[in-house]
Amino acid sequence: MHSVIVVAHPNPHSLTHAIAQRIAQSITASDSRHSAQIADLIAEGFDPRFNLADHGLFLKQSAPPADVAAEQERLDRADALVIVYPIYWWSFPAVLKGWIDRVFAQGWAYEEMSNGKLVKKLGHLQVHLVAIGGADEGTYMRHGYTPAMKAQIDHEIFDYCGANVRSSCLLLPSDGHYAEAHLHTAHRIGASIFAPQEPATAGQTCA
Repeated sequence: MHSVIVVAHPNPHSLTHAIAQRIAQSITASDSRHSAQIADLIAEGFDPRFNLADHGLFLKQSAPPADVAAEQERLDRADALVIVYPIYWWSFPAVLKGWIDRVFAQGWAYEEMSNGKLVKKLGHLQVHLVAIGGADEGTYMRHGYTPAMKAQIDHEIFDYCGANVRSSCLLLPSDGHYAEAHLHTAHRIGASIFAPQEPATAGQTCA
């Protein structure tokens, strides 16, 4: 089985990239038949700006732009999507939000029918979310950031398209000795992705 690991961080030596690499290594180590591809949005130069061509696609008036079609084809080949990202202002970095805006387009991820019915098209795709933040878990819970992120990202994006969010982890905080613990968690996440049972961390905060 094949997984695509999308990572959004400008520094290739960051903890975010290290966690993505550890997840990829754990996926392939768990079974020789499993594969993992890391999609580094910044290194690949993905343009996150929603443009006129994207708007035409949303209105069902044009085909996907070439870069969007390439990303959709990459995900069509995947059984699992893993998104690893640093938390900026309690959400995705801009490049990752733009990737979602452009790639998870009408006609591919979902379709709004003329009778008002919503057709969810990504039921085949399992999703694993791994967010790395600087504040501690108490801060996120005290201010309601954790449930807000889960509502905005897990439900409003992926559930809207029918994708199954099998695990959703906040790795907090990200400084000092916590980094090594997060790498161990990343290993467990990777090993669980194609395991027959549900991951132990599904739907929970992973600290």
